[in-house]
Amino acid sequence: MLEQCEGSHAVAQAVALSRPEVICAYPISPQTHIVEGLGELVKSGALKNCEFINVESEFAALSVAIGSSAAGARSYTATASQGLLFMAEAVYNASGLGLPIVMTVANRAIGAPINIWNDHTDSMSMRDAGWLQLFAETNQEALDLHIQAFRIAEELSLPVMVCMDGFILTHAYERVDMPDQEQVDKFLPPYEPRQVLDPNDPVTIGAMVGPEAFTEVRYLAHAKQMQALDLIPQVATEFKAVFGRDSGGLIKTYQTEDADTIVIALGSVLGTIKDTVDDLRAQGHKVGVLGITSYRPFPISAIRDATVRAERIVVIEKCFAVGIGGIVSRDVRSAVRNRPQPVYTVVAGLGGRAITKESVNKLLLQGMADKLDLLTFLDLDWAVVNRVLDREKASRRSGPVAEGVLRDLGTVSSHIS
Repeated sequence: MLEQCEGSHAVAQAVALSRPEVICAYPISPQTHIVEGLGELVKSGALKNCEFINVESEFAALSVAIGSSAAGARSYTATASQGLLFMAEAVYNASGLGLPIVMTVANRAIGAPINIWNDHTDSMSMRDAGWLQLFAETNQEALDLHIQAFRIAEELSLPVMVCMDGFILTHAYERVDMPDQEQVDKFLPPYEPRQVLDPNDPVTIGAMVGPEAFTEVRYLAHAKQMQALDLIPQVATEFKAVFGRDSGGLIKTYQTEDADTIVIALGSVLGTIKDTVDDLRAQGHKVGVLGITSYRPFPISAIRDATVRAERIVVIEKCFAVGIGGIVSRDVRSAVRNRPQPVYTVVAGLGGRAITKESVNKLLLQGMADKLDLLTFLDLDWAVVNRVLDREKASRRSGPVAEGVLRDLGTVSSHIS
């Protein structure tokens, strides 16, 4: 049924239709509306046979989900930004124990300085924690990916993060096709856990593993992620058969068949990039878009095959590894290794800065002319940056850090605004 609703409401409905048995909730912007919506559904009786547990922190939220999942309950939680960092130990524990928890990450920047707006720094900080990571471009995809996430998680016995851009998607009102309970039940069978804690048959979980076996444990975690490379597209195909639309999979391509330049990105920015590509196509430029849905496991073969005819690749990413550069682009380079095509890294949208068609258009024209640096910061205010760096250099020459440097660093945000 078509419905105009907030992205958070769409996700809450999708989770409810998936029949969770335990929801662990701690509010942090911008995911709060999701767990609020689920709480209302449980309280009203619309979501039955589900225990909604308010906890005192994000660490507790995932810890409770670990316990409930280990006890055999379909479990869900949501977080963002510093909340994800606070539960970092539990994030590794959940994957290490092979628990099929589904968690929404409403992507938000990580401080300091504090910033509540969108980029992908939070989920990227946990990219190697052993969770599957699926990125949504639209609210429809966010809705659909949550339903698929429960299926994927439970077939592999692995946890899944569904990542959606904070505010840009979570608080945006869009039209979505909301499935009914019968459709979801047809696609998502009742949860049958592989491992269940039973007081009548006690076991120890999370026991210490020594050097003689730890490498094998980590390899097996990797092997399960590799299995997901086959399962994720299979689940997307089955989803289309039931719901009648393409959603999910490893990657999605747009105008790439004859493209000399392919732009790669994750999340909601793909819409802006596609609109820009349409304009460039109308001007005769052969440019296309590749959106990554499955960031973990990383679809090396799919990306390699989809970019085989391109002369260059431009990766636009909302994250940045301080001291080295791009995060997504490094993975892309590993996918196209031993090829002559350059891979340009463009860091954009950090802390919620707008990524406009005008800026993307100018960027891609430079890229198609091979005039980009290997690392570019979109719309960086060099006047502010150079002023702070020059002041900092002067302070090093004169001894202790000058008060003016700290003042400049603390007011960069207000200067830009």
